[in-house]
Amino acid sequence: MGVGVWGYLDEYEQERGEILAAVDAVFSSGRLVLGESVRGFESEFAAAHGLGHAVGVDNGTNAVKLALEAVGIGPGDEVVTVSNTAAPTVVAIDGAGATPVFVDVRRDDYLMDPDLVRGAITERTRALLPVHLYGQCADMAPLLEIAAEHGLAVVEDCAQSHGARQGGRVCGTFGDAGAFSFYPTKVLGAYGDGGAVVTARDDVAAELRRLRYYGMEETYYVVRTPGHNSRLDEVQAEILRRKLSRLDTYIARRREIADRYAAELAGTGLVLPAVTEGNEHVYYLYVVRHPDRDRILSELRAHDVLLTISYPWPVHTMSGFTHLGYAPGSLPVTEDLAGQIFSLPMYPSLSDRDQDRTIAALRDVLGAG
Repeated sequence: MGVGVWGYLDEYEQERGEILAAVDAVFSSGRLVLGESVRGFESEFAAAHGLGHAVGVDNGTNAVKLALEAVGIGPGDEVVTVSNTAAPTVVAIDGAGATPVFVDVRRDDYLMDPDLVRGAITERTRALLPVHLYGQCADMAPLLEIAAEHGLAVVEDCAQSHGARQGGRVCGTFGDAGAFSFYPTKVLGAYGDGGAVVTARDDVAAELRRLRYYGMEETYYVVRTPGHNSRLDEVQAEILRRKLSRLDTYIARRREIADRYAAELAGTGLVLPAVTEGNEHVYYLYVVRHPDRDRILSELRAHDVLLTISYPWPVHTMSGFTHLGYAPGSLPVTEDLAGQIFSLPMYPSLSDRDQDRTIAALRDVLGAG
């Protein structure tokens, strides 16, 4: 089997006993929906962020969508975000009935460029949605300043950045709400879908709980507006409770892997990840770039090294979003990066041996052997 980007089975082998114990604990409890495991995880996840509330939902896309709805975003509103992200970020905005408005990213860290945000704000703008991409935080200080000037909500997309910090402050705690995904590959991943929203605001938390449960505040009674069926599963919550206690260990191992890449691939011609000043990167992905990316990936396949691109198609170029009216060249940095970036294997259970295989293959293909 070739070296790839993800390591589901390796992690499962290492943690199998605890994962199966979590499943058994839930099934033995007799409470399978919104029970003690969800309540416990919500309390522990909120505490890990120093906030009063975490609300578990069924996936990361709905975490963003419900967070937007909970801060009052809906049809006719515009939300400023980036196109250099996974499509679910934008799908969630659309799902809330709002219109995504894209700004370009910075070339060095691939994150939302705050200098372009003011120019994207119109009379319909109601929120900013920065994406903490690949494992580090967007530049929040200027974004919060702009939001305050214009009376905008701030919802953070934290799907790729569990535990990342900026100025010592953990992601998800800067704005009105922070939305997380627990998809299995994430820094904190479940064994299926899952998501959560953290917030310091009592009103936002109450609205999130209503929205995830059909719009009900009391059993069988929908108030104000209908909501969704968007509850975090008890089994996934119990697995996440146990894995949350190891989050720092997962992050430490990711940083060890990143340090080895940086040492071994320096001077090869690859542009390695840049850590923005004040950020503590958690390396959900280790994204490099090279102008001859496609040749490199093709030749790596001959070495049985299979790598991925995150992301090959900027969202604004996808046929499903042509109605937004972004012409080719409208986001030049994003579009240029899409032709150059690719991801190296990055997961805590990655062995030094498999990492060395990737490094050796890259050095050979790049002529730096």
